[in-house]
Amino acid sequence: MTQKTQSPEAAIDLPARIEKLEEALAHALRLGEDLSAEVARQEAEITRLARRVHLLMERAAEAEMNAGGTVPLADQRPPHW
Repeated sequence: MTQKTQSPEAAIDLPARIEKLEEALAHALRLGEDLSAEVARQEAEITRLARRVHLLMERAAEAEMNAGGTVPLADQRPPHW
């Protein structure tokens, strides 16, 4: 098994390389945290909007029934069926 030997320049530059890697890792971790927070915010907004759509659909169906309709349009089969 052969072993590579580092040049003196590479050994001197090692702390700088480690520092760059640590900075890149810190940036990647921060990005992951930011993305996670954004996904959580979007999930809450989607849940809220889905609830509002459901309520609006119920109101529309109720209004349609009160207007004299027999079956809400959302529950009727399309004419081509």
